[in-house]
Amino acid sequence: MAAALAQRIGGEIVSADSRQVYRRMDIGTGKDLGDYKLNVNHETINIPYHLIDICEPGTKYNLFQYQQDFFDAYNDIIGRGKTPILCGGTGLYIEAVLKGYKLSPVPQNQSLRDSLEGKTLEELTSMLASLKQKAGSVMHNKTDVDSCQRAIRAIEIETYNIEHPMPLRELPPIDSLIVGVNIDRDLRREKITRRLKARLDEGMVEEVRGLMAEGIPAEDLIYYGLEYKYLTEYIIGNLSYDEMFRQLEIAIHQFAKRQMTWFRGMERRGFTIHWIDAVLPMDEKVEQILQMV
Repeated sequence: MAAALAQRIGGEIVSADSRQVYRRMDIGTGKDLGDYKLNVNHETINIPYHLIDICEPGTKYNLFQYQQDFFDAYNDIIGRGKTPILCGGTGLYIEAVLKGYKLSPVPQNQSLRDSLEGKTLEELTSMLASLKQKAGSVMHNKTDVDSCQRAIRAIEIETYNIEHPMPLRELPPIDSLIVGVNIDRDLRREKITRRLKARLDEGMVEEVRGLMAEGIPAEDLIYYGLEYKYLTEYIIGNLSYDEMFRQLEIAIHQFAKRQMTWFRGMERRGFTIHWIDAVLPMDEKVEQILQMV
């Protein structure tokens, strides 16, 4: 939908996805790069996109880096007289750039990490919830902490922000029109399952094997969560194929539900989201957005 809108208004896509930044992690992150090629009057139109394939697998890209990269892309696009269209599913990334959260790079706290080593994910999640309550933070939710490594990093960030408080809104907020795609829960579940099967058929397991063959440690791939977590567990022998599929399918359904919870939370925090019915024909969806614009 974002690509179809971009074609109509001379727009360029800025990805708001925390994992599509990684090169060669294509199927597992759902880049769907073919979506940026539109057939218009028998001619292929390439829609420009930004913040996809900008760093190497194995690195730990974060919100602070994303915010800097977003503003670089945003200023570049508007400087050329084009319209930026921010599109993606990482709610925290979207909220941080639209509201202009001021963030700082959070260094590793080895003594804190050592003290947390050996704790279960449940224990870490409970600690994180207490820190968030203390800080009044919206920085992490369950979507972000589906492994111990991610939970420890989240605790590290929340702890640092409590110890080094800073004004929340220092960067300029972005004047934006926000459009959400509203889909029936059962249809969403059906589409997720169908898409998961298609991505496995397209070679998602082979993609993860290839990343491991490059020397990327299993724990780094597990850190990326969802597809990379469960496929890696399958490849290293911790899960059977059927267990991997079943657990991953459940995890993606849960993730999609949490995404919607995040967006509803954004509405409570003062954002206005204009919801469009997912089953409408594409032309109608685009026309609705153009009317709003």
